[in-house]
Amino acid sequence: MTTATAPFRFFALQVVRTRRLGPSLVRVTFGGDTRSGDTQRNSGLTDFAAGGRDQSLSLFLPLPGQSAPVVPVEQGDGWWAAWRALPEDVRAVMRSYTVREQRHDPAELDIDFALHPDGGPACRWAGGAVPGDRVLVLGPAVADNTAVRFRPPAGTDSVLIWADETSLPAAAAILEWLPAGTRARVWLSVPYAADRTELPTAADATVHWLAADEGALSAVEAVRAAELPGTAPYAWLAGEAGTVRELRRHLVRERRLDRGHVTFVGYWRRGLSEEQLREEAAKAP
Repeated sequence: MTTATAPFRFFALQVVRTRRLGPSLVRVTFGGDTRSGDTQRNSGLTDFAAGGRDQSLSLFLPLPGQSAPVVPVEQGDGWWAAWRALPEDVRAVMRSYTVREQRHDPAELDIDFALHPDGGPACRWAGGAVPGDRVLVLGPAVADNTAVRFRPPAGTDSVLIWADETSLPAAAAILEWLPAGTRARVWLSVPYAADRTELPTAADATVHWLAADEGALSAVEAVRAAELPGTAPYAWLAGEAGTVRELRRHLVRERRLDRGHVTFVGYWRRGLSEEQLREEAAKAP
């Protein structure tokens, strides 16, 4: 482990199994890659410490024809620059994903992938993943880490959640984490009614599924028409960046929610790849 990635480190994993959850989601279950002999990366999940909720990680995928993703972890603190310097037809694809669930007996990790007909390399990889496929993850070695963004402030008396199919796994994990009795209002935008799934929670949660194929209201229309619970709600908004921005504007400007009580994350933006989003964010003042 290097200081550059602490409390995050590299984990070499392999696909254990896959399961289709609906038209738009496939679950890929990973275990440790016992074939990895690289001392710079952990070949198991023993030290992986997902903090629950919306725990994110960086997933590195091999290019077609490669048996494992190419990431120069041997460069220590300089791995990022060395990875960026590799030819595009060599370096691994990197994407950000959420841990849906981590189990310890057996040691396994679930990641749910959104599938789209015109999806990018991660979508295509997940759609064809089979047991034994190898990946690399830059993930947490401590549970309380900066890649967990769902953090209700002190005094919060209720929760508002909006997610689309890309952030649905994080929303589901958050609902499982919420303490018993927590008042929660949840809106989930999905392409198809068949994408609905069971969402275990001890919270006092009302879940509204907004399925596009049923002509559902837009996220902003649905939230604007709703009465928010409690007097000090905390909002978590994640998914398509344009929708997230509209929802945040509505909550802060129209509902007068404290900006510090709204967590918003643009997982993707219509018409842009993750690389383009990352470059745009790097140029922002």
